[in-house]
Amino acid sequence: MTTPVTFLKEVRDELKKVVWPTRDEVIRLTALVIIISLAVGFFLGGLDYVFTKLMALVIR
Repeated sequence: MTTPVTFLKEVRDELKKVVWPTRDEVIRLTALVIIISLAVGFFLGGLDYVFTKLMALVIR
């Protein structure tokens, strides 16, 4: 079993190997996630509206 100090040193070494995204990549990908989330939200909202109207017609 490793000691906590050894573990933390290994964590630090591994974090040095990480390739962090650039600021532009973070902004671009964040915008993409927001756009896709809005598109899916509108799509599901539209489906909900259509099915609500269809159910209202069926129930009559």
